[in-house]
Amino acid sequence: MIPTLRLLSRSVWKGPHVVSLPIRDATPNVPIRTNARSCTILPNFVGLRFHVHNGKDYVEVRVTEDMVGKKLGEFSPTRKRFSYKATKNK
Repeated sequence: MIPTLRLLSRSVWKGPHVVSLPIRDATPNVPIRTNARSCTILPNFVGLRFHVHNGKDYVEVRVTEDMVGKKLGEFSPTRKRFSYKATKNK
């Protein structure tokens, strides 16, 4: 297996950071609820749904082939987008 640049952020001899998740029992219809934002997405996660905690709520993430090698936390933003609200003049 040749490590991609994404996996080189962690030492190659350590391997990807994976948290033990109940993926054996998982079905594509039932999401896996987790707080492990730093868990690396592996090829056997493709097609599964995760509910990843963003600090307040659980955000649903569907894993596709493009996500392999990235972290679960990259797909559940922790901050809201800022936008100016129009104020009413009295």
